[in-house]
Amino acid sequence: MGSSFNILGQAGKHPIEEERRQLVRSNMASRRGSGKSRVKKDKYSVLLPTYNERENLPLIVWLLVKYFGESGFDYEIIVIDDGSPDGTLQVAQQLQDIYGGDRILLRPREKKLGLGTAYIHGIKHATGNFIIIMDADLSHHPKFIPEFIQKQKEGEFDVVSGTRYSGNGGVYGWDLRRKLISRGANFLTQVLLRPGASDLTGSFRLYKKEVLEQLVERCVSKGYVFQMEMIVRARQLGYSIGEVPISFVDRVYGESKLGGNEIVSFLKGLLTLFATT
Repeated sequence: MGSSFNILGQAGKHPIEEERRQLVRSNMASRRGSGKSRVKKDKYSVLLPTYNERENLPLIVWLLVKYFGESGFDYEIIVIDDGSPDGTLQVAQQLQDIYGGDRILLRPREKKLGLGTAYIHGIKHATGNFIIIMDADLSHHPKFIPEFIQKQKEGEFDVVSGTRYSGNGGVYGWDLRRKLISRGANFLTQVLLRPGASDLTGSFRLYKKEVLEQLVERCVSKGYVFQMEMIVRARQLGYSIGEVPISFVDRVYGESKLGGNEIVSFLKGLLTLFATT
């Protein structure tokens, strides 16, 4: 036949389809570019809820400054003290004078209001795009933080959780009773909830800020159950979770806050999660 009109154009491609493909390629290139620039702008906000931690706070802050300084990542440390009667807030103020107000932020509350609300309070003041939560009693060593960050970047995980029960992770300084309680609690959560994570009761984690904000809005538990529910809800919402083996060391100064009431509350919370998830 003679010359026939080809609606696909000279290259046999529909103009609209070609435009769509160009848009997809442009978006992919944009994401790659943003990934490269993200390395420069990432900031890590460490939330430190405290209650009677005046002996431990100077050490944990010094270690955080040390390891962040060596790794070169931008950071801030947010101390959320719940009206400690031992003078923890006064110690925190001295640390702020030493390290500067841009690194040490003080966001105290008048009284003890619970771990979950402490995180919500801290998130409101965090300027980082990643949030790290950890205990202030030296049970969680800041030397693992660079490993958390590396793990997150490698897998683009939404959550990175420290685990005592996988790889070369472990617990040190606990008596047999405390170890049995921890192992038993973790075993029960694995059987009842099947969360796909090896350590639900730990509290050393890294979150994307927007992910943590979504999780705390949905979590209803308090106390030690709060950490467990965070992982369960993360799985429900389809967030990806990576794990880093850590060494958990019992507190050096002060008394453990785990008692009979906390154990009963944990069991009640576990059964509630089992019934509602």
